Amino acid sequence: MTISADTLDMRRDRRPWLRRVADASEPYLYSAPSLILIIAVMLVPLTVGISYAFRDIQLLNPFSGGFIGLDHFRELAGDAAFYGALRNTLWWTGASVVLQFVFGLILALLLDKPFKGRAIAQALVFLPWAVPSFLAGLNWAWLFNPVIGPIPHWLFALGLMDEPGNILSDPNYAMWGPIVANVWWGIPFFAITLLAALQAIPRDLYEAASIDGAGWFQRFRSITLPFLAPTIAITVLLRTVWISNFADLIVVMTSGGPADRTQIVASYIFTTAFRRLDFGYASAIALVLLVLLLAYSMLIILLRQTLLNKD
Repeated sequence: MTISADTLDMRRDRRPWLRRVADASEPYLYSAPSLILIIAVMLVPLTVGISYAFRDIQLLNPFSGGFIGLDHFRELAGDAAFYGALRNTLWWTGASVVLQFVFGLILALLLDKPFKGRAIAQALVFLPWAVPSFLAGLNWAWLFNPVIGPIPHWLFALGLMDEPGNILSDPNYAMWGPIVANVWWGIPFFAITLLAALQAIPRDLYEAASIDGAGWFQRFRSITLPFLAPTIAITVLLRTVWISNFADLIVVMTSGGPADRTQIVASYIFTTAFRRLDFGYASAIALVLLVLLLAYSMLIILLRQTLLNKD
């Protein structure tokens, strides 16, 4: 006698309904702790922070806390300090990312070649990434101080300065101090990721290109760059977002001065929230920065997807 598949399914379905519910919910129960943690740590604070942008939250005003709609954004539209911080953010982020990428790529190319003591060299290159950002900013602030630091005296000896002075107090050059510190601190990120991508490139391609008479630059342009393109896109995206939100070095080294010449949007949010104690207006600024970074991220992701589809 033959038992049909429908009969077998009916027999399987005769399990207790609690057992069937338990089996069906098992995958969700396994992922529930992670989902609860993400909701509690990320989504809830994000939702509360976004709600602050539409409320008057001033810690020094006991009558604040009411809903004010788009008033913060109307004020932000005419805030000259915000536009100055936005321009400084573009300069701070662009210069930092470009210099970090260039020096990181150079170091990755050098470390990709076998040589004696390469392990020690890799450890030294990656060392700045292990230094806390607060400590890095404090050390570079001391280095730029003409009283205890050597950098102003070196620049004076090279003829780049009329006298040993602190560039962090010069409105025309103050931004270069945090940029230099940020480049030193962030180079290892590009070096690590690009070195890993370089080591994944098949060596047979380089050997075949060499046999065909391709020079170093031709191999770099035709083999290295195409293979690195997706990695470059995602690392540039990550560093751009991180640096745009990274105010530690600026807060420690210049506090946004002199005359707001080093004030970026992230440090402006910090100043508004923790010095003016206006959490509502600070949340509105943060929400605008979030929208701008999301738009930029979407463009980079689309570019990366285009490169992957092309390959």
